Amino acid sequence: MSLPTSAKRHLRSLAHHLDPAVRVGGAGVTAAVIHQVDMALARELIKVRVDGDRTEVAAAATALAEGARAEVAQVIGKVIVLFRPAAKRDQRKIILPE
Repeated sequence: MSLPTSAKRHLRSLAHHLDPAVRVGGAGVTAAVIHQVDMALARELIKVRVDGDRTEVAAAATALAEGARAEVAQVIGKVIVLFRPAAKRDQRKIILPE
């Protein structure tokens, strides 16, 4: 599922005030980090802070999105915004624009 530009814009605006829910340290993306991201995505939209340079951040964004079955809404600096809608439509907190 690839997010359209309008949906990404909406998610970025919702994520603006959020604090990072998960931090990726020097060990990089591990199974434990992916598990933490997966659990945090119960909120549907989270920020993840990565310690490292730009290439490490881009690689972490891809690995976390694949591992947690989420979409990358934004990568800015060392912060990644991830989105995964709730499995049941009636439980979704975030409604994307069409």
